[in-house]
Formats: sequence, C-alpha cells, structure tokens
Amino acid sequence: MDIISQFKLDSQKVIETLKEDLKTIRTGRANPALVENLIVETYGGSTKLRLMELATITTDGPTVLVIAPYDPSTVSDIEKAILKSPLGLSPSVQGTKILLRLPPLSSEQREKYIKLVGEKIEEKRNHIRNLRDEARKMIKNLFEKKELTEDEKYQLEKEIDEINSHLMEEIKVIKEKKEIEIREI
Repeated sequence: MDIISQFKLDSQKVIETLKEDLKTIRTGRANPALVENLIVETYGGSTKLRLMELATITTDGPTVLVIAPYDPSTVSDIEKAILKSPLGLSPSVQGTKILLRLPPLSSEQREKYIKLVGEKIEEKRNHIRNLRDEARKMIKNLFEKKELTEDEKYQLEKEIDEINSHLMEEIKVIKEKKEIEIREI
C-alpha cells in the first residue's frame, strides 16, 4: 500500500477513536454512549461483558437513561457496575429496568469535562503528527534510495501536509462541537 493511502487510513482510525472517546464524556444530555461500554461482571463474576451486550439502553427525555437488561437476573450486577464507575451516577432500579437520572452539570464539572476534551484532542493530534512524521521519513528514505525523484518527493510531502492540515481542521471542528454540547444547559 502506498504511503499516502496508509497515512489516510491510519489517520481516519485515529479520528474514529477520538469520536468514540468523546462520546463517553458527559454533556448536559442523556446519551446511551455514556454507559454502553461500561464493563459489568455478571453471572457470579464469571463473565465480564459491556453493558450494551447485556441490555438495551435508551433515553427518556433529555436527562434520563433507561437500561433494560435482556436477562432480569443481571439487574443487580449492572447496578453495581454503574455505582463503581467513575461517572458518579446513582441508578434507580424499577422492576427489571434501571433508570439513570443525569443531574445537571455544575459549571465546575463543565470546565473539568472541557479540559478532558482538550487533553483527548491533544493526544490524538500528537498521534496524527507522529503518523505524518513517519510518512515523511518513508518518503525521505525512498528519495535517498533513489526510488523517488526530487519532484515526486516534494509532491508527496506536499500531499501529506495538505491531508494533515485537513485532519487538524476536522479535529478542531470535533472539539468545538463537543465543547458546545458540554456548555449547553
């Protein structure tokens, strides 16, 4: 596979990972992605499954998540997993369903989440920069082995830099969108 295609592919994976990571950061609204990857120890601790594998997760209005386990015997295990999670949420069991009411975020919490978004964004930006640097090294090596002409080297580097600029712009848009979601009341 050529250098440009590989760079695009690897970078897209980084962007997708970033989007998934950001889904787990709380905003003012209920979003199933907040809890769907929570690990639940169930069936006497013999099995570890993600919450989305054990239940359907839906929203009931802007601040309530409804978790309906496929197997009612897992309700208490799911409740324990939520209580142990860093989300700081109190589940309320109603029969075979679990309700999660998301309290409004304080301005302090909002700022903390915005800072966390910034850290995740910076981590992914660095990852993409590293991918770009690797691609440039590969181009330089090909040029030194005389497998590329000076013009081809220049053209490939220019293309890598343009793709990189687009990726950084895309990340900036993702960041701004997430910050708006967090600030929204």
